[in-house]
Amino acid sequence: MPAPVFSLSLWSALALAASALVAPAGAQEIPPVGQEVTPEFVAATQHWLDAAVEKSQAGQTLPLRMEVSVGSLDARLRLAPCARVEPYIPVGTRLWGRSRLGLRCVDGAARWNVFLPVTVKAFGPAWVLRDNVVAGTVLGPNDAVEAEADWAAEVSPVVGDAAQWVGQVAARSLAAGQPVRQSMIKAAQAFPAGAAVRVVAKGSGFEVTSDAQAITPGVVGQMVRLRMENGRITSGVVVDATTVRLAL
Repeated sequence: MPAPVFSLSLWSALALAASALVAPAGAQEIPPVGQEVTPEFVAATQHWLDAAVEKSQAGQTLPLRMEVSVGSLDARLRLAPCARVEPYIPVGTRLWGRSRLGLRCVDGAARWNVFLPVTVKAFGPAWVLRDNVVAGTVLGPNDAVEAEADWAAEVSPVVGDAAQWVGQVAARSLAAGQPVRQSMIKAAQAFPAGAAVRVVAKGSGFEVTSDAQAITPGVVGQMVRLRMENGRITSGVVVDATTVRLAL
């Protein structure tokens, strides 16, 4: 017997949308539900949703505690009756942070396509700032403590290794309680443009040193442009606050 035509309420659309996140690979056609969504249907939807997100994280080296919530469709929408709704993940969409889910009517007098907001949180270990940090501050080992944080709250990845942020500079003003992320830090400047530096050139069995002036600011481990005493322009890798190594 064919499925009956029904008028899809906003709450029904919400429940149907959530079930799509757990759907196996390929398009899924979801049968219609009544105007009232039962607690059993809601529970099953949440179970499917959790399973979908868990599947999306399969193969990750670090297990994360996932939490998923779905938002609401625009209350101004007036969707035509639909016997079969097909949920789908829009191209380029990822089940991470704030995302969206598509809902389209595939069996109805009027075909429609709407999007539903979805939020996926991923809790895992992170280095969380103890206090507010002013932009330009060099971060020390006591500036953050290990705690759980939502990795998916921002696009920038969480920095999990303390060695990667200790000694780095805050790229902007940071608030207490924030997990340290890649976009929040930058390498500390070893010396400004115009500084006098010592240039070291090493080869097989020899080492030559000379003086030079930095044309660009120097950051440890990065390239810097130099003007040698004879006026020649060259580049080298910053070793520390006074030394640059030339590559031979």
